Amino acid sequence: MAISSTSSPLVPALSLLLSLPVLFFFLAPRILPPRQISISAPDELDDLSLFHKAIAMDSANFSRRLPAARSHLSAGLRRPKIAFLFLTNSDLHFALLWERFFSNATRKHYNIYIHADPLVKIAPFEGVFKDRLIPSKRTQRSSPTLISAARRLLATAMLDDPSNAYFALISQHCVPLHSFNYLYNFLFDLGRLSRNLEFSSYIEILDKESNLWDRYNARGRSVMLPEVNFNQFRVGSQFFVLTRKHALMVIKDRELWRKFKLPCLNVECCYPEEHYFPTLLSMQDPNGCSHYTLTRVNWTDSHNGHPHTYYPPELSADLIHTLRESNSSYSHMFARKFSPDCLEPLMDMADEVIFKD
Repeated sequence: MAISSTSSPLVPALSLLLSLPVLFFFLAPRILPPRQISISAPDELDDLSLFHKAIAMDSANFSRRLPAARSHLSAGLRRPKIAFLFLTNSDLHFALLWERFFSNATRKHYNIYIHADPLVKIAPFEGVFKDRLIPSKRTQRSSPTLISAARRLLATAMLDDPSNAYFALISQHCVPLHSFNYLYNFLFDLGRLSRNLEFSSYIEILDKESNLWDRYNARGRSVMLPEVNFNQFRVGSQFFVLTRKHALMVIKDRELWRKFKLPCLNVECCYPEEHYFPTLLSMQDPNGCSHYTLTRVNWTDSHNGHPHTYYPPELSADLIHTLRESNSSYSHMFARKFSPDCLEPLMDMADEVIFKD
């Protein structure tokens, strides 16, 4: 009896001790920040090989393709194309709407490329998306893997077709706000040529954000030096429309990539995909960029770094017209973020509202 009474208080304590690993397994994801996916050396080498091929091909075509619109739009040369770069880790929820978007275009005017996380089960791509999947690697939100994926898309599209003159990065939550012809005519409008007879890239570049300092130091104080001073650091939307000239700058870069691929210490302020591209292009060719994005995002009630998500009850012709409005002299061409069940109401208004320009 003495032994039993002495050991009995130990039973609950021992049970609690044994249950801690189980409790930690279930509670850790809610307490600890998600572990960032590292980019392996083989993946890095694969990308470098791809980049070198794209750069070499671009250089070989340089004599036949001047870097300005003069060559793209001259008689006897290829018609310029828009490369649509779909970056996804799920099904393409709005594939049918995009099918309608491309239905009035010819393949002479566009190409499609898809980067899909290989560890996620995704339905087979059909229609215009069939056979457009590129060799893809794992991706994770708020990590350098999204930079790698975008660069992989750019390089693949550059290598695939020298006629790809613009590169539009699109997510599975994006929808078009205008017809294909409206977008194409806008991008290749000769009235938008610069004095150097070059078109602009449409990428958001901001330097007045309230948390800019925290974002800059997300990898640690002074880690970005000497390559990137704080007054050179920029932020902006992940989704852009780049010219071939700027796409080439992105895949040629090695210096800034070494900094932006470093792991983050403050994950709450670390969004490499929103920092790398604006910073790089602002440092290399700020006058060649519009500093505005063509993709409308609503941040008025953002949660955990995510923008407002639109649901079917919110959809209307008035909303589409509102989303098109921008602070610049031109309209937004795309918008995000929409829930998958928005597909049906969007299809209902496709011909009479969205694509009626």
